[in-house]
Amino acid sequence: MLAERRHQLILQALRSGGTASVGDLAEQLDASAATIRRDLLKLEADGRLARVHGGAVIEEDQPPFNEAAEVQVAEKDAIAAEAATMIEDGQSIILDSGTTVHRLALQLHGRRLTVITNNLAVYDELNDAENIDLMLLGGMVIRESRMLDGFMAEDNLRQVHADWLFMGACGLRPGGQVMDTTVAEVPARRAMITASDKVVLLADKSKFPGTGMVKICGPEDLDALVTNASEDDATCRTLSEAGVRVMLTASATVNSY
Repeated sequence: MLAERRHQLILQALRSGGTASVGDLAEQLDASAATIRRDLLKLEADGRLARVHGGAVIEEDQPPFNEAAEVQVAEKDAIAAEAATMIEDGQSIILDSGTTVHRLALQLHGRRLTVITNNLAVYDELNDAENIDLMLLGGMVIRESRMLDGFMAEDNLRQVHADWLFMGACGLRPGGQVMDTTVAEVPARRAMITASDKVVLLADKSKFPGTGMVKICGPEDLDALVTNASEDDATCRTLSEAGVRVMLTASATVNSY
């Protein structure tokens, strides 16, 4: 097979399946591991992918936070309202950097809670909320995403414990894998999962399958999904069968599986 054809197939595999290992690509393309490694080096030099340990990913551009925040606001508010019913006064929660998670923060005024976040929009929203103890995680400021990220955020998360994590995602694969588009943001989200007793994914139906080439977690790491997807959606059924509580908003046919 010509090198250019292999390069096209490698990029196609990464776009459809997220990350791919050297071994997987070698098997798919009937090529040696050494050949695939040379292909990945060439594609990385051309700026078409990023190599990671044992394989490669394609980093996709995310819309800026302010732009994403204006999309499907009513749907996000319905998801946020449903998620807010899960929280009891006196509990501690982690809110991650997603725009749907920011809509959840709007539902928390007047509640007595501890909120831990790396989301600057959440911080702005809850900074003056008298009954909320607010902890802002450290890290580098990612202005377009309105978040703090990096090793400092991860280190802070190793020092805390929360009753709930409410997280967003760029995509949700049919097998229940939760995906992100940016490699650098994944470690902090995984640290949030580790720091929390229960993990709730907030995802509108556009995230089925959405985008993303880096796996944040699988169904085994989720306790609940709040979404406006259809009750007949195959991904919802897969998650439900894996023991994840699937909660559908009023726009869906039923309230939960």
